[in-house]
Amino acid sequence: MTKLVQRIVKETGYKPTAFVHMLQERGGLAAAQHLLAAPRPSSGFTTLWEMRRLDLTVEAAVLDNTWAGLFDSRELDVARRRLEQHGFDLSNWVQPTHFT
Repeated sequence: MTKLVQRIVKETGYKPTAFVHMLQERGGLAAAQHLLAAPRPSSGFTTLWEMRRLDLTVEAAVLDNTWAGLFDSRELDVARRRLEQHGFDLSNWVQPTHFT
């Protein structure tokens, strides 16, 4: 998740401060699970959606083949559903390994 933050800052200029604090407090897996358990997408998700960079969201990262095994089917479904509801075309989404 730290590399995800680095990519967000480098590629968009957006600094996801709340997410960084969450990572420091909870660690990457627990932070992602917390965000997926929320009834709505985070403000960071919304910001990245506005920037047309849903590929840099936690939801996209958890669908990465490298990390997907850490999440249960409900969490993966939440990630997919959020991305699809916000116009992210998962049919063209190659499960990258660039978050490692």
